[in-house]
Amino acid sequence: MNNKTNTNINKGFIQCYTGNGKGKTTAALGLALRAAGHNKKVKIFQFMKGQINYGELNSIKKLSPYVEIEQCGRKEFVSKENPEKIDVDLAKNCWEKAKKAIFSGNYDIVILDELNVALDFKLLQIDEIISTLKNKPENVEIIITGRYAPKEIIEISDLITEMKEIRHYYHKGIPEREGFEF
Repeated sequence: MNNKTNTNINKGFIQCYTGNGKGKTTAALGLALRAAGHNKKVKIFQFMKGQINYGELNSIKKLSPYVEIEQCGRKEFVSKENPEKIDVDLAKNCWEKAKKAIFSGNYDIVILDELNVALDFKLLQIDEIISTLKNKPENVEIIITGRYAPKEIIEISDLITEMKEIRHYYHKGIPEREGFEF
């Protein structure tokens, strides 16, 4: 290892998982699993997800106290063209909690699941998000997931992975399956 690499070993980067393919949340959850294996503390905020029994909710209970998750939405569909006030309020409340977690000193990693979608649906203002991310503590890793990553998120991210759908069994009429949620 060279000295430049050594100086960045404890630096927290910004990662973005985006694209139209399956696997963005799954990749972030996999990272949380790995981090827990190294006694790192992870906080996950799920924007626009709530009251749905996703498999990760049960799994994460088993990773306590290393991984915590909080859903910040309703199970009802959010209209992109005309989001309801409750959806805007839930997203804003989630963002306030996420900011506190980022700056609390309690977490090594903060996962902002579906933040890109919340931004695309105009539930949150991009300028405040970018300002917070640019001023995050040096050692906190941020993971942002969701389709439609705005250019501002792409520009500040240190690692960007685009999930591209090539084929999905959903298009053959196969519904969501327990343990394999879309």
